[in-house]
Amino acid sequence: MKKVINLLLICSVVTIASSNVTFAKTKNAQAIAKKPEEIQIVKPEKNKKVNKKLEKRKNAENAKSKVESSKEAEGMYETKFPTINSKIEYADMNGEVTLSDCIKLAITHNPTIMSAISNSEIYKSKIGQAWSNYFPTLSAGVNYSRNDMFMTMSNSYMRAMNQKYNMYYMPTLSADMLLFDFGKTKAMADMAKRNFESSRYDAETSIELVIYNVKVAYYNLLFAEIQKAVYEDTVKDFELQLKQASAHYHIGKKAKIDVTTAEYNLGNAKVNLIKAKNTMELAAAQLANAVGIPELEGVILKDKLNTKAYDVNFKELLSTAEASRPALLSYKKKMDAAEMNVRTAKRAFTPDISAFGSYNQGGRQIDSDYGYQVGVQLNYTALNLMLLKKQVDEATATYKKAVADYEMQRQNVYLEVKSAYINLLNSHDSIGVSKLALQQAKERQYQAFRRYQVGLGDAIEFKDAENSYLNAQLDYYSNVLNYNINAAELERVVGAPIKESDIDL
Repeated sequence: MKKVINLLLICSVVTIASSNVTFAKTKNAQAIAKKPEEIQIVKPEKNKKVNKKLEKRKNAENAKSKVESSKEAEGMYETKFPTINSKIEYADMNGEVTLSDCIKLAITHNPTIMSAISNSEIYKSKIGQAWSNYFPTLSAGVNYSRNDMFMTMSNSYMRAMNQKYNMYYMPTLSADMLLFDFGKTKAMADMAKRNFESSRYDAETSIELVIYNVKVAYYNLLFAEIQKAVYEDTVKDFELQLKQASAHYHIGKKAKIDVTTAEYNLGNAKVNLIKAKNTMELAAAQLANAVGIPELEGVILKDKLNTKAYDVNFKELLSTAEASRPALLSYKKKMDAAEMNVRTAKRAFTPDISAFGSYNQGGRQIDSDYGYQVGVQLNYTALNLMLLKKQVDEATATYKKAVADYEMQRQNVYLEVKSAYINLLNSHDSIGVSKLALQQAKERQYQAFRRYQVGLGDAIEFKDAENSYLNAQLDYYSNVLNYNINAAELERVVGAPIKESDIDL
């Protein structure tokens, strides 16, 4: 018997060991066969079936909100520029646009403005949310209950009862309404209103920034077109020089090196022309992006770079900026909102006076009985004096910070207006100097061309004169570009247009 038991134990051990080996082999084989999971930051969503009706409804709602935001932006724009009608369509332009056209299109198409307008609408809704405390709060419900009672009475008393459980139907309608809270709701509504007004100024800041970006992009595209024309003229000049060098070489008046130098100069000029064309294409794309209409990339610009002097005075500019710069006014409203928040925090110590009422009907049957309750109550809600005191301290510190932020913004406005004013004056003075240098370089280039034409000059002299004339042209137009951009920057930091005189630069 003992031998049989030992034999059975040995067989069981061998069977378990073999099964473990088999399981391990199977597991290893599965691990080898299983491909490693691809590591992804975010797993892509599964393709869902598109609900065409829902997508159509969403697109219609988005289009409607865009139209409403566009109208709001037009109104805000025309308060600053009442002489310019912002209602314009790209389809009516026939491929030609002025700077004013681009600005008006950007007002109604640039998504940055749409976002800022929508953000101000968010803050506008918070005003109504604050006043909603004075609106009644309604609640309704119905419940059914069955109570199986635990009987501890005598048998005679139990026999006197009809049943040992009760069923109840209980529909209920109740209402609560705040009557007076000692100014807490009004303070919250006033704070929400100041925040809304601040967001409106932020939206106006976005509009002015979009206008500035459109002006810069428009001016850059104009400069790119001028730069392309300058390089095209340079290529023509070097082509003419190459013809003359070849003619002089064939009659023996010039060496072969003049022809080689002319070919080298022409090649460099063509490379610069290619770069200028690429720069112009990039500038056109940047203008289309600034406006918010991709189709604007292939338009013809009708305006030119402004060469009229601006009539500006620093004290008047600073006074205008302090009165109309939307970024500064936004900080002023934020400071007022922080002051309202202090008032709200202090009034949290006061109680609420509210009215309440309820009506219910039911019993063992739905119409068995009814009851109602009305009243007025004076109550404190979760009164924690320590918490309220610290909330007042927090609101006070927030207000002090808002005051400091406003003062910092006011100083930044002074610095920005001063910097933009100085930059405008510098670019104004630079135009006169570069214009004189351009005239001198043009005269030198003409003389070098005539000397080479009659065989008195050499290729190096002509190249130096041509490059000097090229750089003088680019330097002059670059200064005119900077003058226009600096004027746009001054309008942005002031928050109002600046006057243009009749004096030519």
